[in-house]
Amino acid sequence: MAHAAVAADSSAVDADDNSFRLLSVSWNQDSSCFTAATTADFRVFNCAPFQESLRRVLPSGGGGYAIVEMLFRSSVFALVAAGEAGRHRVELWDDKKNKRICDITGIRSAVRAVRVSTAYLAVVLDRTVRVYELGDLARPLWKIPTALNLRGLCCLSCHADSSGSGGVLACPGTASGQVRVEDLGKEQAATRLIAAHSSEVACMAMTTDGAVLATASVKGTLVRVFSTMDGTCLQEVRRGGDQADIHSIALSPNLRWLAVCSDKGTLHVFSLRVRDAGGNQSAAAGSVVQTNTASNARSSLSFMKGILPNYFSSEWSFAQFRLPETTRYVAAFGEENTVMIIGMDGSFYRCGFDPVNGKEIVRKEYFRFLKDKDSPPIRTLSKKKLELHDV
Repeated sequence: MAHAAVAADSSAVDADDNSFRLLSVSWNQDSSCFTAATTADFRVFNCAPFQESLRRVLPSGGGGYAIVEMLFRSSVFALVAAGEAGRHRVELWDDKKNKRICDITGIRSAVRAVRVSTAYLAVVLDRTVRVYELGDLARPLWKIPTALNLRGLCCLSCHADSSGSGGVLACPGTASGQVRVEDLGKEQAATRLIAAHSSEVACMAMTTDGAVLATASVKGTLVRVFSTMDGTCLQEVRRGGDQADIHSIALSPNLRWLAVCSDKGTLHVFSLRVRDAGGNQSAAAGSVVQTNTASNARSSLSFMKGILPNYFSSEWSFAQFRLPETTRYVAAFGEENTVMIIGMDGSFYRCGFDPVNGKEIVRKEYFRFLKDKDSPPIRTLSKKKLELHDV
């Protein structure tokens, strides 16, 4: 899934020891682990089994990190430091080699998000997405104009077995409700514009191969699923009838399920009718077809489609899980019929759902990952040398 991340807002809470604050969390490309950026350090957590696997801190007074993106399970990280000055530069760091790969500076606008793949680095600014080739970070290959993008919306396709060539990028267009899709495999990026919503786009997610894109608007009532090849709307599902702030959208690797988190405190899982033509996990662009699968809930009046308003013919969620309405959440799919949820209060949930009957999702595991006493050695990132500290 590309890409699920969430940053703190004014309601975010401090970590349990009151000495630092969680600023953002982000899944890696296959959702096998996630990063947590705080005002003191950044950490990497393995999801199965759940445990902290790495922690890095800046020298004293460094201010921590605002954004941390991880390239699959490699030692390569894209880092944006916290603080006003730090938000105007991006550092690409190789933790295994203990050295900086590149430092992108001179960025006038604040960096809102960073996306990394085996071939490209995308830096999301207020009104532009800069795309760099990993082999040459001296200057951007493309500067893609967008509408005002304070949420840092951007998806970048990425295959674990990719040869490093090509890719698909999705970001807001310049018009309200518009999504811009770029085929980066061309010498000159090929552009497709999708009129996704009538109001501003608030959240998006894309499959790792870039074939399927899901979006929600600031209204937060509907989620639409598109083919990125031609912009066809493959399916539309309804989260609810009242307005909501969508924090996260997730697509399962096999394209059977879609998950949505919002400020209403409910995780919704929907059944998708989207497959690749060969029935494989990864749908190649252009081979997306619609097939039958588990059914989402529908109104008893849905048979009057075309007569009653569209609301009565909507597809509602297949399964649900209640969450506290006190923080923001980002979701991802784990092993078969499981969904994982990270909260900006330092919570981690692993839940299971019935793929036949749906309805209530059951919590299997729960952790407070900023409170766990078991952690690896802390390494201080210093310009001169690295110092190891025991926790």
